[in-house]
Amino acid sequence: MRLIFWMMFAVMLGVYLVMVLWSLPLIAMDAGGLPAFDMRPTGYSYDEAQAFLAALSPDGRAFYLDVQQWLDTAYPALLGVTLVMAFGVLFRGVLRWAAIVFALAGAVFDYLENAAVAEMLRVGSEGVTPDMVATASRWTLLKSGAVTLAMLMLVAALAMLVWRRVRRKA
Repeated sequence: MRLIFWMMFAVMLGVYLVMVLWSLPLIAMDAGGLPAFDMRPTGYSYDEAQAFLAALSPDGRAFYLDVQQWLDTAYPALLGVTLVMAFGVLFRGVLRWAAIVFALAGAVFDYLENAAVAEMLRVGSEGVTPDMVATASRWTLLKSGAVTLAMLMLVAALAMLVWRRVRRKA
């Protein structure tokens, strides 16, 4: 089970690094420095979405819809499974289930965000509506909140694990 966890972790981290170091910076560069929707954890307004879509070239839009969306199809599942496996070891009882719910909710919200972003990319700045942007931004906010809570729980659990080991040695 440990080997499977570390393999999942490595693949998840690899996909994350490819997005953060390559695909998302390329999209931002193509959009004149404006960050991709995926890099706006606090959401975005209609005007911000329209500005990003207008700045994005046809090649940038195609890259976002193809490469970035493909990577972001793999990432939520990889992150979700990795967190669920970690929480299964680090927590017991209600805390385990709460942490798992946040991890899985983050993945679901990420997929809903991806679908909403793809729709906005397909229609472009001319076709995007305030309702489309509000929906996509809401999924972004929910994803960000759920993943943040899951990560905070992970950090807290790891800190407690280290604290216990240090106390045992003292």
